[in-house]
Amino acid sequence: MSIEVKVPVLPESVSDATIATWHKKVGDAVKRDENLVDLETDKVVLEVPSTVDGVIKELKFQEGATVLSQQVIAVIEEGAAAAAPAPAAAAAPAPAQAAEAPKAAVSGNADLSPAGLRVATEQKIDASNVAGTGRDGRVTKEDLINYGKGGAPAAAPAAKPTPGARPEERVPMTRMRARIAERLMQSKNSIAMLTSFNEVNLAEVVKMRKTLGEQFEKTNGVKLGFMSFFVKAAAEALKRHPVVNASVDGNDVIYHGYQDISIAVSTDKGLVTPVLRDVQDMGFADVEKGILEYAKKARDGKLGLDDLQGGTFTITNGGTFGSLLSTPIVNPPQSAILGMHTIKERAIVENGQVIAAPMMYLALSYDHRIIDGKDAVLFLVDIKNQLENPQRMLLGL
Repeated sequence: MSIEVKVPVLPESVSDATIATWHKKVGDAVKRDENLVDLETDKVVLEVPSTVDGVIKELKFQEGATVLSQQVIAVIEEGAAAAAPAPAAAAAPAPAQAAEAPKAAVSGNADLSPAGLRVATEQKIDASNVAGTGRDGRVTKEDLINYGKGGAPAAAPAAKPTPGARPEERVPMTRMRARIAERLMQSKNSIAMLTSFNEVNLAEVVKMRKTLGEQFEKTNGVKLGFMSFFVKAAAEALKRHPVVNASVDGNDVIYHGYQDISIAVSTDKGLVTPVLRDVQDMGFADVEKGILEYAKKARDGKLGLDDLQGGTFTITNGGTFGSLLSTPIVNPPQSAILGMHTIKERAIVENGQVIAAPMMYLALSYDHRIIDGKDAVLFLVDIKNQLENPQRMLLGL
């Protein structure tokens, strides 16, 4: 029985998808729930699993093709078995040599797909000797098959740079990177953006984490990080300064009676902003678990479109990469974004004494069309006061 594989239902904000990588080819066996293809949208990469056990009968599109929601992209013959591999050539090496060959090739085969690794192992090919034709120069299964037949050139040995050479490489943007660029330009061209700054002494937060961190982890099964303090402080400040949590729609201002906070997460494909929903009702442990789950999804490429939809306010942490100060860009249609930065021990004056304290610069970029400088500064001061007196958050003050 032939089973059609379709593009998943895409939300209204995503019109189409691009076939990024096929993990199977015609004739390959496939198991139920095994990933067949990666589809790249403007926001995330979606995996399309098989719904049955069988054999790939037809692939209707090549990598790089654009497909639409619910469009048929492949056909699987349910219950069929893959064709047996061709018999070994008469001049095959002795069994002892054959047993050792896959080990010798493993070092160059670490990045191959399962199907490609199978071909490399069966034909004893070291992929580092093969010129890849896939995305970003990746060695595909077809490259390995052609190489085994003598139809593909070996990768040229690394040559010494020619004196005075000025090499260049032109690489098209991925869909996600192009969408990020589009949204940044949209923010720049449609928002009257301004940034205000402040600094916060995190000594009390550091002390609380040191004193209660071990007990918190034992009780909740997750570590007490810095981000949950900032998320909860932002949620409390947004309640008291609702215009910072608002958005502009034409000539209307929409005030949101809830705090859905987007957390900027860096991936190898670009920056994404999954949303912690109803933060006003979450405890510190809920926030930490939510952030941990999104971080794992981002690393594994498992973020879904629903994870990225909405959001009334964004927090981004450039301090993860060592940034001391920056001006984050507002994420439309939101009206403000909070930038965290690296924590540095600095000399400050407290009660007439010079002391060393763990200091962080904060930046709030905001849409000046609806948020006045006074509102922005008061919002930042609110967050500063909570973080320098973290017990206020626990009491909702």
